[in-house]
Amino acid sequence: MSANEDQEMELEALRSIYEGDESFRELSPVSFQYRIGENDDPKAFLIEISWTETYPQTPPIISMNAFFNNNISSAVKQSILAKLQEAVAANLGTAMTYTLFEYAKDNKDQFMENHNPINSTTTISNIISIETPNTAPSSKKKDKKEQLSKAQKRKLADKTDHKGELPRGWNWVDVVKVFKQNWL
Repeated sequence: MSANEDQEMELEALRSIYEGDESFRELSPVSFQYRIGENDDPKAFLIEISWTETYPQTPPIISMNAFFNNNISSAVKQSILAKLQEAVAANLGTAMTYTLFEYAKDNKDQFMENHNPINSTTTISNIISIETPNTAPSSKKKDKKEQLSKAQKRKLADKTDHKGELPRGWNWVDVVKVFKQNWL
C-alpha cells in the first residue's frame, strides 16, 4: 500500500476510535492533538502529531508547543519528546498515532515525575515590573473625559427621572404621526 492509503486508513481508524472523546482534536486530516490528563490536572499536557507526506515510512512530527503546555518546563517537554521518539523508532513503518497517544497516556506519571508547574502569572508580572521603570512617566498622556456644557446637562436631566433613568416609552414612535404621513 502507498503512504496515502495508509494515512487514509489510519485517519478513518482514529476518527472511529476517538469519536466523542473530548481530549482528541483533529486539526487537519494530517495533524492531531491529544490532551493527556484532565483540564484541571496540573500534570496534564498536550501532544500534537503531524504526519509527513511519506508517513508512516518516515516519522511524524511531534510537538508540545501548544499554549496548553506553557506551565511545563522545557526540560520536561524535551524528556517527553525523547521518550516519544523512542516509541516512534520502534513503530516506524506502521500506523503509530494511536500507539503514541496511548503510550503517553499510560506513562503520564513517569513523564511528569520531574514536573514543577511554572507559574506563568508570576513570570509575566516580573517581566512587566522589570519593563515598567524603563518607561518615562512624562511620556504618558492622560485621556481627557468629555465635558458637558450646562445646557447639555440640563437637557439630559430633563429627559430622565429623579433616578437618572429614561421614562418608559422615551424611544417609542408616535404611531398616529407615522400613519398620517404614510396614508396622506
